[in-house]
Amino acid sequence: MQDDHDHDHAHDHDATEAPSEIELRVKALESLLVEKGLVDSAALDELVDTYEHHVGPQNGAHVVAKAWVDPVFREHLLANPGSAIASLGYSGRQGEHIRVLQNTDSVHNLVVCTLCSCYPWPLLGLPPQWYKSAPYRARAVSEPRKVLDEFGTHLGTDISIQVWDSTSEMRYLVLPQRPVNSDNVSEAELQQLVTRNSMIGVETLKVFSDTND
Repeated sequence: MQDDHDHDHAHDHDATEAPSEIELRVKALESLLVEKGLVDSAALDELVDTYEHHVGPQNGAHVVAKAWVDPVFREHLLANPGSAIASLGYSGRQGEHIRVLQNTDSVHNLVVCTLCSCYPWPLLGLPPQWYKSAPYRARAVSEPRKVLDEFGTHLGTDISIQVWDSTSEMRYLVLPQRPVNSDNVSEAELQQLVTRNSMIGVETLKVFSDTND
């Protein structure tokens, strides 16, 4: 899917919204499965706790920083993401099928899930509330440039925006461009610069500045 359809809709990506119909259906199904003994509630709670507290964007940041400093790994990541990501020790449910989208000087990638909230949990943890909201799911497709503007990401008209719709069969990780002036920064330091939002595509990482200068 591609850029530029403009409509005027208000969008507050920080607003807390009532659960969507899909979320309510998931909760109802979860309750039924537990009630019927098909799913153990303790195991389900442990799974959620793992992704909420022990798995987070730092995993994806490690992958991105490694790709910035290691050209061989970068090529492996783009050609065979599952294998490359697994080589760093990251795998698990909701992360089986991943494609890596490389931002360039002329193309910016943006990820959405229009039907629900499919998301690469082993790399980014649990999805943020705004990613699951109906306004983001609709407007990221219909007016991506406006949505990016609202996140403070202002792209020139010479940069095209490609919107990718996640599904249960395919999830996406954006490989943001390395910040300018970061050539002499270590991989560990680069990892600290990578944000969750940059790996979804709603923001860019522009210029590295050393606060000790």
